Amino acid sequence: MYNVELIIKLSPFPLTVQRKKDEDAKKLYSEIIDIMQKGNQKLLELTCEKVEDKKITVLVSEIIGVQTYEKTSSSGSSKRPGFSL
Repeated sequence: MYNVELIIKLSPFPLTVQRKKDEDAKKLYSEIIDIMQKGNQKLLELTCEKVEDKKITVLVSEIIGVQTYEKTSSSGSSKRPGFSL
């Protein structure tokens, strides 16, 4: 599974949706970046491929960051998101 994580203004917890394929996660990441840059869309509705009935709608102006990373299913752990210095 691949996670796409949204960082929201004034929220200590990110919003995460999952995609089964790396290509799908990268495509969603690119779509979110495009929406943020254009600024002409007010709401963004996301669904999760892991829990298919789950949906969330986010106010685009409140998104301050987005990242993708792979979640390994064998150990239940994730690659560390973000950047290591």
